[in-house]
Amino acid sequence: MTRLFNWRLVFKTMGVLTTLEALFMLIPTVTAWWYDEPDLGAWVASSAIAWLTSWWMMLAGRKAEKRVGEREGYVIVAAVWVVYSVFGMLPYWLSGALPSLTDAWYETMAGFTTTGSTVFTDVTAQTHSILLWRALSQWIGGMGIIVLSVAILPMFGLGGMQLYSAEVTGVSYEKLSPRIADTAKHMWLTYIGLTVGEGVLLWLFGMGRFDAVCHSMATISTGGFATHNDSVIGFSPAIQWIIMLFMLLSGINFTQLIYLFRGKPQRMVQDEETRWYVSACVVAGLILAGGLLWFTSGQLDSIRKGFFTAVATITSTGFVASDYMVWPPVLWMVVFFLMFTGGASGSTSGGMKWVRLAIFAKSANAEIKRRIHPNAVIPVRFNGHTLREQTTSNVVAFMFFYAAIIVLASLCFCACGIGFDESIGVAVSMIGNVGVSIGQWGSSGCYASFPAAAKWVATFVMLIGRLEIFTILLLFSRALWKK
Repeated sequence: MTRLFNWRLVFKTMGVLTTLEALFMLIPTVTAWWYDEPDLGAWVASSAIAWLTSWWMMLAGRKAEKRVGEREGYVIVAAVWVVYSVFGMLPYWLSGALPSLTDAWYETMAGFTTTGSTVFTDVTAQTHSILLWRALSQWIGGMGIIVLSVAILPMFGLGGMQLYSAEVTGVSYEKLSPRIADTAKHMWLTYIGLTVGEGVLLWLFGMGRFDAVCHSMATISTGGFATHNDSVIGFSPAIQWIIMLFMLLSGINFTQLIYLFRGKPQRMVQDEETRWYVSACVVAGLILAGGLLWFTSGQLDSIRKGFFTAVATITSTGFVASDYMVWPPVLWMVVFFLMFTGGASGSTSGGMKWVRLAIFAKSANAEIKRRIHPNAVIPVRFNGHTLREQTTSNVVAFMFFYAAIIVLASLCFCACGIGFDESIGVAVSMIGNVGVSIGQWGSSGCYASFPAAAKWVATFVMLIGRLEIFTILLLFSRALWKK
């Protein structure tokens, strides 16, 4: 017998989550008041609309049965990103910062999905409140709206396990505590600690307080929204090294970071995915730095530019310390292929994640050995454990859908009048939540001239990439709704 869908619980949960967004909106509202900015009215109106709607949704969900199944979990996880973006775009639109609904929607979705591509042609012309909201939207979306909500929903009598398992990225996830809400709280405390730590360091090394706050949130979320048109190119080398360090940390599984901060660094050192990820950053940094040293006749700042670009691309942060589009084309290709990778599972980064890439590589190696020794039993092992066939099948299926979505998105972009090479680059950038790409929409990351129809396609691809593909695909599966 098919169980009825618990719509009341979905409305109640969405009401609670929208209330959280309204609370976050108060921060740029106060900022607009503090700096006496003309968009204060837009912020008050946006916050009020979000508050009223959240109360209406909670009213519609009153007396909801406290039962969150897989269907309700997947619907809530997908819907919250859309709902947050609907209300999140209101300040851009009502203030006139982005009078086009398409542009306002694009900027907001790029924020919450931590993609970091922008439609602002002149970022420095925006008010403090708008710049802060861009950074804050990435920070909210970085650790995951659902991971935040899981720590709070139990206060309203709502469970969060289904939401957590549907949202957390990667092949698997690890709980630090028997109670999932405690795990979410530990992750958010670490997230906040890293944000504060980086912000203080940036300020101590000469960055203004406001810029330090915005760049810290954009770094830890691996979002990449900057407060200047040239990203972080104009800041000192010391500041760029600090940002690079925290980008690297943000690409590590937050469970491993928690163990590190608890004085158990051996857990992170022994983690195979972390070793793959850090090794990739080092090797890619050496390749880019070596290439720049070769082509620039040994300029020492090439080392910093190469490593910064490697880490920013692998972690999908998208900050730019050098315009790599003026580099030799062979280095463009290195950056392009790094867009596919991503950081570790359970981190704030996008991309395929290194746990999948490692399992895929090991599976391919095992298959070669089976061809040589047909009767041999050759298991695929990861972190000392033999992987189930279901896990390797999941990885293969994910990579197939990942490639298929890139192809379909590229076709759509080509149909909108975008060149073949740039269509592929943008598709890879959007699904990996990287932001920067190659060609016209390269290191600048500005999509103001992107066709309107292509922007809507891009935002959908951003969402699919942020939710790791399967969450969205399952919503269109008849099997899920018949379960």
